[in-house]
Amino acid sequence: MKALVLQGQKNCVVQDVETPTPGEDSILVKVMANGVCRSDWHVWEDKDPVFKSPILGHEFCGVVEEVGKNITRFKKGDRVIAPFSGSEGTCPQCQQGHTNICDSFLLPGFTYPGGYAEYVSIPLGDRNLVHLPEEISFVDGAALGCRFMTSFHGVVDQAQVKPGEWVVVYGCGGIGLSAVHIAAAIGANVIGVDINQANLELAKQMGAVYAINSRETDPVEAVLELTKGGADVSIDALGYAETCVNGIRSLKKRGRHLQIGLTSFQEQGIMIPVNEMLLKEIQFLTTFGMPAHRFGSLLPLVATGKLTPGKMVNREISLSEVSGIFEAMSNYTTTGTFVVTKFE
Repeated sequence: MKALVLQGQKNCVVQDVETPTPGEDSILVKVMANGVCRSDWHVWEDKDPVFKSPILGHEFCGVVEEVGKNITRFKKGDRVIAPFSGSEGTCPQCQQGHTNICDSFLLPGFTYPGGYAEYVSIPLGDRNLVHLPEEISFVDGAALGCRFMTSFHGVVDQAQVKPGEWVVVYGCGGIGLSAVHIAAAIGANVIGVDINQANLELAKQMGAVYAINSRETDPVEAVLELTKGGADVSIDALGYAETCVNGIRSLKKRGRHLQIGLTSFQEQGIMIPVNEMLLKEIQFLTTFGMPAHRFGSLLPLVATGKLTPGKMVNREISLSEVSGIFEAMSNYTTTGTFVVTKFE
């Protein structure tokens, strides 16, 4: 099969590799679409990546090609989507329903070969795949995550955004646009912040009521003025010190900061203004993936058109174009998201 193979820092090459053979508890999926995510970019640009899979890609959906003998929930021909955060089912986190933070950390494209390939073998397939409704296209399915599913879990479950609240999103790439769209669908007043004007225009299309270009305007001052004292919820969708701290400082007293953006693996962390947070009783929340059982709430909203992740998709691309997208991500010149649909 064809696959995009990571051969070293900033070096991905399309190659012929062996098609995986599923084990007794695994499912072989023919990949129909795979989203290009900034999390992939983090591994691509890292000198010594934490994760060692030679084939990246964790935002994929497709069709079941073959099932192991112990599989009971899926059969050949089923349309499926892979949760970004897989699980094995026996650890305390899984037992409490938090499968997205399973101690075994089964992540496609990170801990086992992922979706930048014609086929993926899903370990423990019965628990690590979800049926994809016919009403959702493969492109829309790929646009769901990890960016969309992570944002859904963060906005709905973690930050618990409510109608009428002010929400500011720092970084309007794939994750940020997902957060904008979900918060707006709930009924929140959303402000998008970015340095790319095209992304800000897209944020408005996804539901933002205001868009702030932080190259031209101090975003914290602008948010405090627009909200008359601070947002109820701030979201850092990039993972940089500036966007994280600006998000925190955009909040009113007792506000909630949601960290979705992953910091670079080369960084030691972000210094946050703890004293300011303490004096305002600000909460710092995080989100990672989404428990598999929550797809039962997300997918019907997409199938009925209440959420439209496909609006973020800029273009369908081939495997050979992924490296160019990574380069553009380094320069912050990408707009919207990209989905691989050509694997030849």
